[in-house]
Amino acid sequence: MGVTIEDIKKLKELTGVGLTDAKQALVAADGDFDKALEEMRKKGLTKAEKKGDREARAGLIESYVHSGRIGVVVEVNCETDFVARVDEFKQLAHEIAMQIAAMAPKYVSEADIPEEEYSRVKQELLESESLKSKPENMREQIVEGQLKKHFAEQVLLSQAFILDDSLTVEGRIKQQIAKSGENIVVRQFKRIELGVTE
Repeated sequence: MGVTIEDIKKLKELTGVGLTDAKQALVAADGDFDKALEEMRKKGLTKAEKKGDREARAGLIESYVHSGRIGVVVEVNCETDFVARVDEFKQLAHEIAMQIAAMAPKYVSEADIPEEEYSRVKQELLESESLKSKPENMREQIVEGQLKKHFAEQVLLSQAFILDDSLTVEGRIKQQIAKSGENIVVRQFKRIELGVTE
């Protein structure tokens, strides 16, 4: 297999190394792009492993319409346009859109829950009759568990993944991060259901 300038440039862009290093990796892999990329990952030379914060600004916007009644638009980000064009990344974005259509989350992550909503639910739980019968020193711990359970259904990343309930949505995304070597982030989504207004 020969080494092409296109592959060298693609490997350089994906890994963040110089042209010479990219060419050497491809020559060592007899022109096999995937093998060269894998070897660079093993050596820790990819951009994903080198960057501390691993900012994800590439990606795509996926849409999904279920039976003409529920529509979803979701932004899923990765680090490079190269990964955004890979079929596995597109499949992940589609699965996430289906998840949102089926499970109707309100928030992407726990960090997106408004403080006033969190406080309101916590106060309701603290004042509940069932909690008053519990020992005082355990009440806070019980309420924390109840809060986590209450919001788990509403937080996309915490939901059980619809195509494999042994995983959460976050777990499914982490599988793809491990495969691609890039950070992947669900930035935002909008879900519209026929006849239902927020």
